[in-house]
Amino acid sequence: MTIKMQHVKDYGEMSQKAAAFFYEAIHSNPKIHLGMATGGTPSGMYQELIHKLTEHPLPLGAIKTFNLDEYVGLTQDDPNSYYTFMRETLFAPLKLSRNQTYVPDGRTTDHEAECTRYENLLDTHGIDVQLLGVGANGHIGFNEPGTPFHSTTHVVQLNPSTREANARFFDRQEDVPTHAITMGIASILKAKQIVLLASGETKSEAIFQLLNGTMSEEWPITALQHHPDVTVMVDEAAASKIL
Repeated sequence: MTIKMQHVKDYGEMSQKAAAFFYEAIHSNPKIHLGMATGGTPSGMYQELIHKLTEHPLPLGAIKTFNLDEYVGLTQDDPNSYYTFMRETLFAPLKLSRNQTYVPDGRTTDHEAECTRYENLLDTHGIDVQLLGVGANGHIGFNEPGTPFHSTTHVVQLNPSTREANARFFDRQEDVPTHAITMGIASILKAKQIVLLASGETKSEAIFQLLNGTMSEEWPITALQHHPDVTVMVDEAAASKIL
């Protein structure tokens, strides 16, 4: 198990360190392929990265981004879609073009074909650095507990706790979609390098399981024990069970 731990005080410091990491990754490889995540955890990092790239610009015309997941049933223009989140949070501020950014298509009625298309896209391009957050139940992407470690891009029914955690982004909890398309665990593990961010006490058990638990599909995060290059950035609250 090769997991590099970086301990920080709080969410703000974690966001700054993660932004510095990704800035250097882009600086080192102007044609880098980045795996992107959504939600509350990476938002601060995206803001910090935009700030760094504004102050110290780098050429971005050759980078490509690939998102972990998207809600089923939402159009890209839906304000709650992950495409809209990424466009407003990162793509537009960095002036990334549509042919540089890839997000699963949640509008499709042929989910199996879309999953195959996206997995083939990942295999064709390859991801250099994959950004991850983690859920309180250990989910990575939308790979809920019980997801096979050999899973590739697939449709998943969201765990009630995951829908509840994401309800803050919607007007009403019942508006949270019940299904999503997500990169599978095997898809995630194909990345050359993985960077996982965890902030807050609700993530502490997942971090404990990653570092001290046995590999188990009941804790999807433990699949990262199998990867040769993982960096975990945790704040004091998320690290409270391992300190």
